[in-house]
Amino acid sequence: MSGHSKWHNIQGRKNAQDAKRGKIFQKISRDLYQAAKAGDPDPANNPQLRLVMDKARAANMPKDNVQRAIDKASGIGGAKFEEITYEGYGPGGTAIMVAALTDNKNRTAAAVRSAFTHHGGSLGAAGSVSYMFDRKGYIVILRDGLDADEDTVLMDALDAGADDMKTSDDQFEIFSDPSNLTAVRDALQEKYNLDTAEVRMFPENTTEVPEDKVSQYQGLIDELEENDDVSDVYEAATMPENVE
Repeated sequence: MSGHSKWHNIQGRKNAQDAKRGKIFQKISRDLYQAAKAGDPDPANNPQLRLVMDKARAANMPKDNVQRAIDKASGIGGAKFEEITYEGYGPGGTAIMVAALTDNKNRTAAAVRSAFTHHGGSLGAAGSVSYMFDRKGYIVILRDGLDADEDTVLMDALDAGADDMKTSDDQFEIFSDPSNLTAVRDALQEKYNLDTAEVRMFPENTTEVPEDKVSQYQGLIDELEENDDVSDVYEAATMPENVE
């Protein structure tokens, strides 16, 4: 029995690691598609695509997966993908935006609606919660191994056209107008290794999830993030202090 239990625990950890790796690959695949779609599918002419390909290599993502994502953006294989945003409310009235990349709008809409319904939320109409979020250019520079201090990075970011920077122990987060993201990214890329460079939604204010709704809320976010068509989930919510 103990041997079986040990094998079961090892298998459980392996499955969890595989699931985590699969989610990372899924996210990178979407980023590759979006970068190739927005620019040139040739990385030599597309700095954003090169950045995502570097992340794919760092994550040990198979080359076939990388090429498949780029081929989708080029229309190879016949499938046409669309970017769609859904808006809704989670348990306790928390605002949620869901960005999806799909080749079947009906399938994705049904799955997103089902996730909200199953976990005590509701899908809203376009514009129902988007006004609660700000759309910003977002760049991350990791501090590990970086030979530059906060003031230097801040001045470089401002000179490049960024609006603001947030510093933590692990990274510098740089914010810009979405229309300036490309210029800021290209300027900073000459001096730093960028971990992230994308347009993201940030909540203007947040609502605390009621304690008795935390499990429902987490279930909703998990189900949305596990959907293959969902590329990002943006939340205007915070957890109660006694909940990790």
